[in-house]
Amino acid sequence: MKNIPDVKIGIVAVSRDCFPESLSVSRRAALVKAYRERYAANEIYECPVCIVESEIQMREALEDVKREGCQALAVYLGNFGPEISETMLAQEFDGPVMFLAAAEESGGNLCQGRGDAYCGMLNASYNLKLRGVRAYIPEYPVGDADECACMIHEFLPIARALVGLSQLKLITFGPRPSNFFACNAPIQALCRLGIEIEENSELDLFEAFHRHAGDPRIPDLVKEMGEELGSGNGKPEILPKLAQYELTLQDWIEEHKGSRESVAIAGKCWPAFQTQFGFVPCYVNSRLTGRGIPVSCEVDVYGALSEYIGACVSLDAVTLLDINNTVPKDMYEEEIKGKFPYSYTDVFMAFHCGNTPSRKLSSCSMKYQMIMARNLPEEVTQGTLEGDIMPGGITLFRLQSTADNILRGYIAQGEVLPVASRSFGSTGIFAIPEMGRFYRHVLIEKNYPHHGAIAFGSYGKALYEIFKYLGIPSDEIGYNQPAGVRYPTENPWK
Repeated sequence: MKNIPDVKIGIVAVSRDCFPESLSVSRRAALVKAYRERYAANEIYECPVCIVESEIQMREALEDVKREGCQALAVYLGNFGPEISETMLAQEFDGPVMFLAAAEESGGNLCQGRGDAYCGMLNASYNLKLRGVRAYIPEYPVGDADECACMIHEFLPIARALVGLSQLKLITFGPRPSNFFACNAPIQALCRLGIEIEENSELDLFEAFHRHAGDPRIPDLVKEMGEELGSGNGKPEILPKLAQYELTLQDWIEEHKGSRESVAIAGKCWPAFQTQFGFVPCYVNSRLTGRGIPVSCEVDVYGALSEYIGACVSLDAVTLLDINNTVPKDMYEEEIKGKFPYSYTDVFMAFHCGNTPSRKLSSCSMKYQMIMARNLPEEVTQGTLEGDIMPGGITLFRLQSTADNILRGYIAQGEVLPVASRSFGSTGIFAIPEMGRFYRHVLIEKNYPHHGAIAFGSYGKALYEIFKYLGIPSDEIGYNQPAGVRYPTENPWK
């Protein structure tokens, strides 16, 4: 997934000058050894220049981790730590930073061998706040070498997403379709996050598409598409146009990403797209998204942004779906009740026309867009990738700016059930504990649009920390409250 950054975390140990420096040296060595034995050695860099006790040493360490290409930083309190120098290090480092601390090692060595990093973490957090510096601090940030190695590894996907956002450009084509105010995209929040946005007309895209007519790469790409679709290649006649469109987007990305390393696209897909281009772009969107370049539907800028975050965290394909319809009660009674631990309001169906990558579908087939074909000739609605979404764990989430530029988000973990959808498009039956209450008191109450990003796996913990690091207040991060925990807007007498 070339669009996702590879991140190396620099580990810098710090020491308070009135505590034994040897504690930070030996504890850092043990931490690095534990990480390399458990995880990939190239994910971290041990800064050997010094143990940071002063501002001068802070600068030396900062230059060293920059020189080594570290995009993220782990500030490790081997003992109490120098609250000024260590937080200056976080302030001057250009990238995501975490703080963690060493636990004491032996009851037989609590005089010269006591480091008091448990205490030092309090002063570190206080000084971070004084400086207005954001940092990731684990839920319990004090541990032995193995525990701290796990903390740093949990920081890796968080750091990867934050680095990715810092070098992201969002490219859009066309305004949202009529009656899609819900996917509004005030861009001030994007600027605050350091994300660039390039807005284009559909005419710009249409012109570029026509310039790719007869592109010599088309036949090879058609062959590749046919091999991916296999027996599901029900519309081979549309593949040349889809290949032409995919090449158009690929070249646009290379020509327009400018100084940025990563790109996500918010594309137009109706109402005039089909009649002018002669197909729908769903399958192409799915292919690019599967390669780590999310392409959202209906010019959903924050949908594309959310998908990109999910791809960075999971290092896997993601998708964007409508939180779409209820499961009919007869289906619930026949296929879900008593077989799975979910109530009727815990389950729903998520759907989009055909934008989910093929490897996330139980089986797939190229078809036409049934909804659009109700008003248009069927031949111009070809290009959807249909199939039931594979069963397994999922995380439903979204980062969104409201019309008044307040950045907020939601996260809910659940699963796709192994139950046939009996429907069309890229779709599945989703189950999230207490979904009915979450739907009412987060999605509706906080005015979220109908699009939700889907990551395939349980990534709520990392996403929650990313949202916090981006500055979203905790009361603006919604999640599905367990039974018995009341939402602030929930009627207590229901």
